[in-house]
Amino acid sequence: MKITANWVDALAFDATSDNGHTVRMDTTIEGGGMDSGMSPKKMVLAGLCGCSGMDVVDILKKMKVDFKKVEVTAEAEQTDEHPKTFKYINLVYRADVAAEDLDKLERAVSLSMDKYCGVSAMLAKHCPINHTIELI
Repeated sequence: MKITANWVDALAFDATSDNGHTVRMDTTIEGGGMDSGMSPKKMVLAGLCGCSGMDVVDILKKMKVDFKKVEVTAEAEQTDEHPKTFKYINLVYRADVAAEDLDKLERAVSLSMDKYCGVSAMLAKHCPINHTIELI
């Protein structure tokens, strides 16, 4: 796995993976950037949502649970001192599974958080990751 980040302008960087996918990282105009992409820390949270979300979708499919929507939201508070790191991360999983499949959704989220999501495993070594589940 390899990523190369190339400076664009101001504080913006385009990060390209070894298989050719590119994303923009930047910061706010007030912070010296161009506000042309997510900040690196927001990208970390996006990575957590995507990693765990992929697990949940894959597990629900294997359980033959019907759904059309899965949404994972992450919120984190940062420390005041540098380096500013996450104090905690709160995840909310929202899915349109039937009420009788709520236990399967809960199992899928638990398996992701406790066994499969590598991003969660790395971040959990630094700060607590809490999660809630909602039906939509």
